[in-house]
Formats: sequence, structure tokens, C-alpha cells
Amino acid sequence: MVTNKEILKQARRVLEIEAKAVKDLVNKLDSNFLKAVNLLYYCKGRVILTGIGKSGIIARKISATMASTGTPALYLHPAEGVHGDLGTVLSDDILIVVSNSGETKEVLEILPTIKRIGVKLIALTGKKDSTLAKSSDVVLDVGVKKEACPLGLAPTASTTAELAMGDALAIALLLKRGFKEKDYALLHPAGDLGKKLLKVEDIMRKGKDVPIVSEDCPMKEVIMEMTSKKMGCTSVINKKGKLTGIITDQDLRNHLNLTKDILKKKAKNIMTKNPKTISKDALVGEAIRMTEEKSISTILIVDKFKKPIGIVHLHDLLRLSK
Repeated sequence: MVTNKEILKQARRVLEIEAKAVKDLVNKLDSNFLKAVNLLYYCKGRVILTGIGKSGIIARKISATMASTGTPALYLHPAEGVHGDLGTVLSDDILIVVSNSGETKEVLEILPTIKRIGVKLIALTGKKDSTLAKSSDVVLDVGVKKEACPLGLAPTASTTAELAMGDALAIALLLKRGFKEKDYALLHPAGDLGKKLLKVEDIMRKGKDVPIVSEDCPMKEVIMEMTSKKMGCTSVINKKGKLTGIITDQDLRNHLNLTKDILKKKAKNIMTKNPKTISKDALVGEAIRMTEEKSISTILIVDKFKKPIGIVHLHDLLRLSK
């Protein structure tokens, strides 16, 4: 019977082998990788990934990563391809084939048709002298010295290397395209990521819900505004309507410790000048980072004229992160 100690030993061995397989890829990045990136970047059609078995699963994941980061990509099952699905492949497309051996029967069967269509071919393979490699326009070496499987049979380190190389391609393309958070938000409207990638405008309180007082407003009215809007603060504006400060609960406490005549003062005497603000077009993720970095609980949203148009409270942001 296998002991717990032996199980942990084997698990560590698997992770060490697979980590080394990925690390070894670093020295394999060369002009071929750059050529592959440029082919994909200038592709006028779609990036089509194919592979079968475990490599097929990796091909699906790479296509999903590319599609979500600005590179139109899809997966084609090679066996289905020879039964009609090759009709989806056009001459402007680029095919990425994932096959450790480079001799996978189902993959090799679609190559003649791919060549006739005129599609450029990128191979992710562990065998640089394989039939697949010789048929490809660009070959990315994802070979590993050994599998993590103790029997040397189940694809383990090899599929990890394939996956890592696919991620490297996807991220290189993301950078080359100048793909930004707002672009990612457009493609991920649901889930936790989608929530954080909403725009501040989508969650901010606006209109009559925004606490606003003038610089000359008496403190009694200031406190009433803060209480009625239930935000624990109020923005302060000048005669032109531009934001000049903010008064928070903390400001009130600080001044109460200094003087008992706080009600005799005006907003401009109590406010904190130059409060932190954010644009309505900023992403919620940026607002969350701002509250964390600046240790603040509210952020004011201003327009291009520096006039307050909205407010976001830390509680609003926490609800999105749940």
C-alpha cells in the first residue's frame, strides 16, 4: 500500500518535472517565435487551432485564451475536419497544430487539404523532425526531456509545455495589439472579472444622490447633507460648480477635537482640499485599487470641467467583489 509520504514525494516530483519543462521553453524562444507572432498578428482571417486527445484539449484552451484577449480564434477537431468541417477553413486563416509527436494520424490527414487551401501552418510539437514539423511554415519546439507520468505514458509535462507556449503566444499578441482592460471588459461581461471590468459610470451614485455643498455653506447644512445622502461625506464646490474639496466623517471628528465651535464655521474651513477623483470611464477595478492604495472609502467622479457628477462608496465596490 502506498504511504502518504510516498504520495507527497511523487506529487512533488510531478510538479518539479513540469516546472522544469516550462522553464526549458525559455531558451527555446527565438526567431521562430517572433515569426509566429507576426504571422498571427497580420492574419486577415481567424486563428484555427487543432489537435486530438490531450493535445486537443490544450488546443481548445489556447483558442479560448486567444479569443478572450483580442485574437479571433476557434478550435477545429481534426477528425471532424476530414468529414466536412474543413469547409470552415479559408485561405486567410492560420492553422496552429498541437501535437507532441508530430505524427498524429488524424492531424496529418487534414494537412493536404490545408495546403491546397493555402493556409499558413504553425506547429507546436516536441519533434522537430516530424512529418508535421516538415509540413509547417513555423515550428515551435515544445519538446520535453521526460513526462511526469512514472510510466512515461500519460501526456503530462508535454501538455503543460504546449499550454505554456500557447499562453506565451496569446500574451505576446495581446501586447502587440495594445489590448487594454477596457477591451477585455467588452469580451467578459459576466462573472467576477466582468464586474470589476465594469465602468465606474455603471455603478456610481449620481444626480440627487450625490452630496454637494458650496464652499460658503454653514456646517449645520453640511452635516444635514451628509446625513441625508448617507455617504459619510460630501463634495464641496466653488461658485463655478467646480470641485474644490471633500468633507468626511473623519474631517468632522478631527475638527471637533480642535474646536467646539464647528457649527459656526463654513464648509471651506473644514474641507480637505484636492480630494481623490476618478473619471466615469475608468474601470471598477481601478476604483478598487484606488481605495486600497489611498486608504479611502469614497471616490468622487468629476467631468472634464472638474464638476462632481457621481460618487462611489467602498461598500458599492465590495458588493461587486462578492
